[in-house]
Amino acid sequence: MNEAQDLFSLLRQSTDVDPQAIDAIKRTIAEGKDRELCRINVPAFASKHGLDEERAISAFLHAARVGMFDISWNVLCPGCGGVLDTNATLKTVQKDEYTCALCSEGYSPTLDEMVEVTFTVGPRVRRIAAHNPHELPLMEYFRQIYWASGVDLPEEDFAKEIEAFSLEDIELAPGEKAVLPIQLPSEFVIVFEPVTHSVQFIDGKGEPTKERRSLSLVFDRDHVQNQTLEMQPGPLRISLENRTEARVLPTVFIAGQLLHDFLGRRRPFLTAKRLLTNQTFRDLYRTDTLDINQRLKITSLTFLFTDLRGSTELYERVGDLSAFDLVREHFQVLHEIVAAEAGAVVKTIGDAVMATFATPDRAIAAALRMRDAMRALNDKSGREDLLLKIGVHAGPCIAVSMNERQDYFGQTVNIASRVQNLAKAQAIFATRAVVEDNLTADLLHRNALTPVPHEVSLRGIEREIAVYTIP
Repeated sequence: MNEAQDLFSLLRQSTDVDPQAIDAIKRTIAEGKDRELCRINVPAFASKHGLDEERAISAFLHAARVGMFDISWNVLCPGCGGVLDTNATLKTVQKDEYTCALCSEGYSPTLDEMVEVTFTVGPRVRRIAAHNPHELPLMEYFRQIYWASGVDLPEEDFAKEIEAFSLEDIELAPGEKAVLPIQLPSEFVIVFEPVTHSVQFIDGKGEPTKERRSLSLVFDRDHVQNQTLEMQPGPLRISLENRTEARVLPTVFIAGQLLHDFLGRRRPFLTAKRLLTNQTFRDLYRTDTLDINQRLKITSLTFLFTDLRGSTELYERVGDLSAFDLVREHFQVLHEIVAAEAGAVVKTIGDAVMATFATPDRAIAAALRMRDAMRALNDKSGREDLLLKIGVHAGPCIAVSMNERQDYFGQTVNIASRVQNLAKAQAIFATRAVVEDNLTADLLHRNALTPVPHEVSLRGIEREIAVYTIP
């Protein structure tokens, strides 16, 4: 533990890391069960320990940076919540489509809900069973390796719940063969193997029979799914052969309501989209996020653009040195507000800022705070030197790597920038996608603000769009 103590001492030197979060991490490493330190769901961790989510995310990012945790970017099946692919970096999420054998569906990955980010304690800090996943008991393999952190698995009675919809299971070493006898019910049955993600569907139909049937299944890395078989209920011998270089864990599930209810229990998790819009992440990992040729889809991201009106006149009026100090102070305030509202500054362009937020309400909350902050700075100087224009829009986009930084591309970005160009000094302009968001509407209502709509034409956009002024 001496090395762990040194790492904690190093972690505490970071002034922007919450001491309470560090204490919670330290307690969990010292006292937690092995499974509590494998693929940690940070929002759930924060809830359990009474921590602010953003502060908890920041603490885990700093802890990973000093070597206490390994970050995992897991591609998920939105249907069953299974982990389809595990990556040490987002750069290796390269496939156009991922297939879930259990759900028999293919999915084009998006960073919204299909890629989770989890943290696993490093072996130099504490050895846990999941560091050797092929030695985990079958039930713990499903819990810690197959299912994602967003599946709300029970702490207690986990095995009992699975047994309620399971018929049989077996472990096969590399090259091993075995026979698994089952009584096939009059239900849809799945023979699923979580290591190779292999599956065989059996539809139990027709009159029950006493005749013993046989079925042969071979597990390898090439053939993960077979055609659905229709069989009469009754005795069935399943011959199994493991042709892989690792053990396999074939399990027979009844695909009924119990299984669907079990997989339907979900909880929030840290998505890749949310992490990419986290300022701490961008500061710590700015050059190690995306590969230069990657184009990763985001279903919906909120963009906020700001710009100072009349900045050229400002330099002329107060002089270069005073103007530079004012503009620098304005940038610092905007950065602090963006980070406080769980956003991230993507880049600055001249006197303009481009920032992203996971949800529209956080962007509008930031915009309102920015406007108030600029008014406060102007009141302090006694002059209207800082006149901020703000535009907000939300929609689909592509995450890319440009100019050695993680950036975004697409029509949503273009519209957000042009909406900001329409704004007048100290005005907030937002699109319908933003103001009609339920959380945004609640925020505006609480602040007694009524958006005023008007149709506008934007350069490069064929149709007119509704833009709202937030007074």
